[in-house]
Amino acid sequence: MTRKIRVGLIFGGRSGEHEVSLMSARSVLKAINKDKYDVTLIGITKEGKWIGGENPMKALEGGADSAPTTALLGEPQYRALMQVVEQPGGKAVALSSVAELDVIFPLLHGTFGEDGTVQGLLELANLPYVGAGVVGSAAGMDKGVFKSLMAAANIPVPKWTLALRTEIERDADPVIARAEAQFGYPMFTKPANLGSSVGVVKAHGREEMKAALKESARWDRRVIIEQGINAREIEVSVLGNDDPIASVPGEIVPGREFYDYEAKYVDESSRLIIPAPLDERTTKRAQELSVTAFRAIDCAGMARVDFLLDRDSGELYVSELNTIPGFTQISMYPKLWEASGMSYSELIDRLIELALERQADKDRTERSFEVKR
Repeated sequence: MTRKIRVGLIFGGRSGEHEVSLMSARSVLKAINKDKYDVTLIGITKEGKWIGGENPMKALEGGADSAPTTALLGEPQYRALMQVVEQPGGKAVALSSVAELDVIFPLLHGTFGEDGTVQGLLELANLPYVGAGVVGSAAGMDKGVFKSLMAAANIPVPKWTLALRTEIERDADPVIARAEAQFGYPMFTKPANLGSSVGVVKAHGREEMKAALKESARWDRRVIIEQGINAREIEVSVLGNDDPIASVPGEIVPGREFYDYEAKYVDESSRLIIPAPLDERTTKRAQELSVTAFRAIDCAGMARVDFLLDRDSGELYVSELNTIPGFTQISMYPKLWEASGMSYSELIDRLIELALERQADKDRTERSFEVKR
């Protein structure tokens, strides 16, 4: 009998998207094929403590003080979740293996999970993992870096500029004047490194802009200021490694002024239209741009590419690319694949296959060089 694949599911994390991560993890845990996979749950608290035990999910929801401390070591010989036990006197710890792991499925949305940090640890451990690598994760996470890479690849993005938190705190007026010189109101301010629309604010004038910058700067040291567009919000899911494919597009019709955190996860008035009512040319253009953007940052596994379709000009702009998109059963990423013919559980299978496939390709890389004399 074939041994089950041992999957480590990581969720929670030090991010403003902590709760969204828990939602995604619950959905994956419910849908994953238990006959095919042995699942080990690995929770991370908002303070960064890694926990295991019988129910890390419950511990994160109700207080993780009593949950066992765990860790993944950045060493290839230890492909296991380790339990950390403090020794008497508190000057040393003992490590013991809790579960051997074959592949990691990170569901850590936002900072300290989607930005290349956890991916770097998994690379050091030589553990296969679902999703983009260090470069793709970091580039997809930082909206400023991402937009620069899109411009270099001739992919259209909305007009934007970047401000540092120190600039905003010192004197916001020159920052606002710089943005006003490039484009008019309305404008959006966004933390460069976050998702789920946390810290995103729409400003219609200078006074609102001051408050918007202050709010966005709470969440990151770099703030994106972007031109507001009278746009439809279109999203496309991408799946694959070296030969990625794009799903049918979907459209978001926000129940609020724009698709903010409340509209995504609290207010039920927003609508997802799948497939999006687009003409054939625009559909094809969105799919092609999605794959091009995915390749431009060396993404892998999965991504959701978000577009703004200008209602006035018909121009399609890439807004951002999410390397660990929301993964609940009602999230856009899996729903777009469902509309494209792939069920939620089949999508989980495919992502794990892609992670193992990518690891096999990395294992072919030479790691030592000897000079011939």
